[in-house]
Amino acid sequence: MQIIRKNFTLKLLSVTLAVVGWAYIRFANNPLVAAHFNQQLSVPITTVNVPLGFVAYYTESTATITIAAKRGVAPVKPADVKAVLDLAGRGAGVYNVPVELVAPDVAIQSLSPASVTLTLEKIAQRTIPVVVHYSGPRQEGVVVSGSAALSPQGVVVNGTSSALSQVVEVRVNVPLPASPRSFDEMVRPVPVDGSGREVEQLQVAPDLVRVRVEFVAAQGAR
Repeated sequence: MQIIRKNFTLKLLSVTLAVVGWAYIRFANNPLVAAHFNQQLSVPITTVNVPLGFVAYYTESTATITIAAKRGVAPVKPADVKAVLDLAGRGAGVYNVPVELVAPDVAIQSLSPASVTLTLEKIAQRTIPVVVHYSGPRQEGVVVSGSAALSPQGVVVNGTSSALSQVVEVRVNVPLPASPRSFDEMVRPVPVDGSGREVEQLQVAPDLVRVRVEFVAAQGAR
């Protein structure tokens, strides 16, 4: 017993250091343990070097990145990491573009998605006349006097070539009144397809058109 008690504190310290050293060697490189300390970030996916006059469409909006943590080093800030799609030198078409990371000197464990499928389309514009579309149930005894006055009579529509090809007309909707009245309002012009549905993702300039219509009583109506 005296052998054990002699220099007991030093012996206990030696055993403790030995256990700590063994644990470090045993677990420091264990992937399951290391994974517990890895840092995971979610960053937005953006495009760079988009050709002038083109626009890119893609569904993947964020990238998930796993970074191998370094002991004693502060975690990486999400703002310091960029996930980009480089579109330099590309024309209109569908591409599978690798996700490139712009980040500090870190060890990347995983990246998802590794690539993104996108469509690159050319932006075009058309000047299209505006037409009046009367909406709602037709009222007996009320008719339009002459033609509607529009200012301006045409608008400029900007968008991708595929979206512009769907547009058959740009209309302003005017509700039919129940009784004679003067209509003088600013109305939003709407580009529509052959089925009368609005074609989205288009910009119309100007975004309001002045519409003046005179609704009068039909001849013979009481």
